[in-house]
Parts: sequence; structure tokens; C-alpha cells
Amino acid sequence: MAAQLRSIPRVCDVEIVRGAAADPDASPDLLLEVAHGATLQRHFDDLRAELRGSYGDDLRDFFFVNTDVGSPELARAVAARVVRDTPRRVACIVRCLVPRTFVDCNRKIDREAVPAASKAGEMTPGMPPWVADAADQRLLLDRYFAYRGVVTAAFDAVAGAGGQALFVHTYAPRSIDVPVDVNIGKALRDAYRPERIESFTLRPEVDLITHDPAGAPLAAGPLATAAAAAFAGAGFQVAHNATYPLHPVTLAHAFAVRQAAATLCLEVRRDLLLPAFVPFRELHVDAAKVERAAAPLAAAVGLAAKGAA
Repeated sequence: MAAQLRSIPRVCDVEIVRGAAADPDASPDLLLEVAHGATLQRHFDDLRAELRGSYGDDLRDFFFVNTDVGSPELARAVAARVVRDTPRRVACIVRCLVPRTFVDCNRKIDREAVPAASKAGEMTPGMPPWVADAADQRLLLDRYFAYRGVVTAAFDAVAGAGGQALFVHTYAPRSIDVPVDVNIGKALRDAYRPERIESFTLRPEVDLITHDPAGAPLAAGPLATAAAAAFAGAGFQVAHNATYPLHPVTLAHAFAVRQAAATLCLEVRRDLLLPAFVPFRELHVDAAKVERAAAPLAAAVGLAAKGAA
């Protein structure tokens, strides 16, 4: 497994966090996947510079409001707390570095995938319609499959050995239901106008994504229960599948189908991790706010692990 759990430049960062009393050769028993971890402007700009097609600055606008700002920091904070509280534990963080603006690494995609748009309210596509150049498609699919190989190996190693897997996401404060097509930049600028933005639904502070669209459970029940109680106890508004269910098009769904008793997918509202949520610009977390959100999640992870022991 060690050979497969390695960082790959411009694809993913893999970080192993060991407790002070952990065996130096022990495999991770906690996975935190950050599928939308490309959160910095350089992630977008560096990839765009490698591509041959024409990608306008309006796509950067989309990138800034559609990437999971705060999710890498939240995952690290949770991992640090878990191994501090249980020093024999080992956590693995897999952070994707491929901007979902060009290919979404939390989608089930095959080699024959073609670019596609999505309607307002639908799941965003695996490869969006503006990726029209064949060479760009090949490069993006190569990176997608490289990422998928790493995170699959990590999931198999952790969940297959009875560990826990968290799919850590953050979302924008409001559900902006616009079509994801070649006019996405203009549509988002219009939606975020001050006189219009409050017409869109304010999302829950924490949404635990525990069921598929048909209502079948796809999460570790004790972990989800513990997380709901811990977040609520810390003063967070908690919902279950309020924004969306765990959809079959997602890679998280594929993992959960295989090992539901090991997994939990969740969204934390981005503005709760930031000094302020400001659209269309690079944002950086407020460390104290990240710790406030990490504390209940880490406590739930520890409680569920003890219950399963």
C-alpha cells in the first residue's frame, strides 16, 4: 500500500498523520478524502496554462465559487485532533489538486467520457462542455485516473481493514441553481448580484450526506449519529441530505456502496470557516473557525471508533 499512497505532482497530495504512540509501520485507520481540494488560484492557473484550448477568465469565477475552500484545512484539523486524542491512530489525508472546473474527481468517469453540460439543479458534470480539445481531454482523464487510483487504494486499505473514511466537502452558503454550460460565468455573476443573491436558498451549516436518492442508507450509522449530536452540541445547525443525496454519479457513492459501514460524506458551509465568504476571489480560512468545526467531527470519529472496538 505504501507504494500507492504517494503524492503525485498536480494530481494529489497524500499526507500521513501519526499519533505519538503509533507504530511507525502501522497503516492508516482513518482516511479523509478531499476530492475538491484544488482551492487556490494557482491550481486553476497552472492547469489552464497546460491546456491547449481557450478557457476564459469567467471560468476562474466559476472555480472560485465551486471549489471546496476550507476542506483541506478542515481535514487536517480533524486528523490532528483524532491522533492527539487516540495516539495510536494513523490518519491519511488525500487532497485532490485537479480543479473540478476542468474535470471533477468526485465523479464516476470512464475513458470514453465526453464533455457535457448540466441543467440548473442537476449534479455538475464530470467533464464540462468547455473542454473541447481532444488533447486536453486526454490530459485531464489521465490526471483523473491517477487520482482515482490513489484514493481507491487508500479507501481499500483503510475501509477494508475496518477503519473509517470521511469524504470532506464544503459548499457555498447558497444553492445557486444555474445551468453549468458555456455561459456559466455570466450566469454566476448575475446570480451573485447583491439584489438577487438572497433569493437563493441558504444551505444548512452542516449537511450529512448519508442516503442515496432512493433513501437507502450509505453511511456508517454510529458515526453519522455521533457527528449529528456533536455538531449540534457545538452550536451548528445540522441537516441530513437536505442539499442533495449521495448520488450514484459520484465516486463517494461508489465507495459507500462497497463499505457503507466505514464511511461518512459531509458538507460544511464555507462561510463558517472563513473570515467572510466573498465570491470570485481566492479565499483563506480563519484557523479558529476551522478548529470549531473540526472539534465535533473529530470527537464523533473517536466515539464511533470506540463503539466499534
